[in-house]
Amino acid sequence: MTETGAGKTGAGETRAGKPAGETAGESWEHRWLLPAELRDRLRAGPDQAPATGASRVRRSGRDWLVDSLLFAWAVGAWLLFAANLPGYVPGWMRAFDPPIGALGCLAIWWRRRHPVLLAVALIVPGAWTSTSFGPLTVAILNLGLRAPWRTGVAVLAAHALTALPYTLVYAVPNEGGWATFAFYPAYYLTFFSWGAWMRLRRQTVLRLSDEARAEARRERAAHARRLADARRAEREAIAREMHDVLAHRMSLLSVHAGALAYRTGKDAPATALSSAEISESAQLIRDTAHQALEELREVLTVLRGTDAVGESPQPELADIADLVADARSAGQRVTLVAAYDADAVDDPAAGPRGQVRRTAYRVVQEGLTNARKHAPGREVAVTVTGAPGQGLTVTVANELPAGAPSGASAIPGAGAGLAGLEERAALDGGTLTHRVSGTSFALTAELPWGQP
Repeated sequence: MTETGAGKTGAGETRAGKPAGETAGESWEHRWLLPAELRDRLRAGPDQAPATGASRVRRSGRDWLVDSLLFAWAVGAWLLFAANLPGYVPGWMRAFDPPIGALGCLAIWWRRRHPVLLAVALIVPGAWTSTSFGPLTVAILNLGLRAPWRTGVAVLAAHALTALPYTLVYAVPNEGGWATFAFYPAYYLTFFSWGAWMRLRRQTVLRLSDEARAEARRERAAHARRLADARRAEREAIAREMHDVLAHRMSLLSVHAGALAYRTGKDAPATALSSAEISESAQLIRDTAHQALEELREVLTVLRGTDAVGESPQPELADIADLVADARSAGQRVTLVAAYDADAVDDPAAGPRGQVRRTAYRVVQEGLTNARKHAPGREVAVTVTGAPGQGLTVTVANELPAGAPSGASAIPGAGAGLAGLEERAALDGGTLTHRVSGTSFALTAELPWGQP
């Protein structure tokens, strides 16, 4: 891991000085309390192999503290045993005992880089010298912590077998009998198990960290999918609103302009329009265009999220009569049957929700627009019925023409109106159906009266 200095950025860190593998919620303010191997693995993440070798792993503050304490323990044990060498061993063994124990104390500084080599090097000194007790303790503990399981067990067995002759020849006869013989395997197994437990604990920490990182990645992916779905739903809602707002007004504008062009063109009928009638038609076209622009402005205001929204109320059930009147002024033959209790509709506690009332208005609007496009001149019947507990039903029915309109009389459309209405009705907890029965076409919306 490359360290960062002033004005420099390491390969494993960002410019903010935090590790590249750090995830949200992790704090590295006290990372010096972690072992270096655990720290670097947590920083690297599960997808990156941990660094191996001391040249790549720099000791943390905790590592220096632990190594210093272990070295102090080894030196303290060396001093204690050097001052109390057993008198029952040969003199040449007492002469070599302290120097070999001192070398063992120095060797534990390389225990992180060569855990197996250190344990193997102390097999004979640990079995035949007393002052190697401290370094041997550290080496066995380190063997269980850092060596592979099978390798560690094999080296531990070699230690036990090598110590067996010394135990039988010197320790058992001179230090307490067979109780001393039982001490040696207990001694080896205790420190090796301690190291193996610490190894297992670190592996558990790494596993839990990897699982937390994987869960965080899954959560970010799910959040990205939810965000994409929300954006797609917003685009669809914008498309529905733009279609519903503009399609009706533009179709009215097209009808008025087409009628004016027909009555004033070179192929106009013998009865020409007077100046007042032409002025009235032009005024009607202008008013319709102005209304279309106003509704477009309201939609854009909503999309921008400005405070101007709400200056003009959104059209709803009570405005269907005005909608029908506009259609009649454009020359459509429309009949309206409103069989519902207006007071019950306006009841805020039990009446239809505002969104449901707006959907009912949009259904009538789309039905009149489609009839104007595909069945010009045909009679249209609009029926609105409903009551508490029965729901709200909106039906727009018109006769089918003998042939599809073409040429100048055909009004272009996006063909997405009915799909948008179906989505609106589904969001409100209702349904939308359209069917052809004989020579008529019917558009029907079944909407909930109260809360769906």
